[in-house]
Amino acid sequence: MIKDEETVSPASEIWRKVFSKKKEVVSRNIAGETILVPVTGKLADMQKIFSLNPAAEYIWGRLDGERDLEEIRDGVLSLFEVEKEQAESDIREFILQLLKEDLISETK
Repeated sequence: MIKDEETVSPASEIWRKVFSKKKEVVSRNIAGETILVPVTGKLADMQKIFSLNPAAEYIWGRLDGERDLEEIRDGVLSLFEVEKEQAESDIREFILQLLKEDLISETK
């Protein structure tokens, strides 16, 4: 599990971690915007709807239980105009938020 005190360096264990989306989360593209909705049973938790920016949408789409965060980070760096340190910080923050909200789980 990622901990707040872990460092975000290329050699860090964080980049070898693999995550997958929980099946209780539905993602939909509405008017060009990707929305995440946690679903419990047959009910959606309308208090926990998440709207993703393009980089977050890219990351979310690759949390498939196969790709590690390093591969996802490298994709972000190739597709978006962002410095490596900023990309790493943003990815780590996003993953921590997804874990906190119980939308993803670590698979490897």
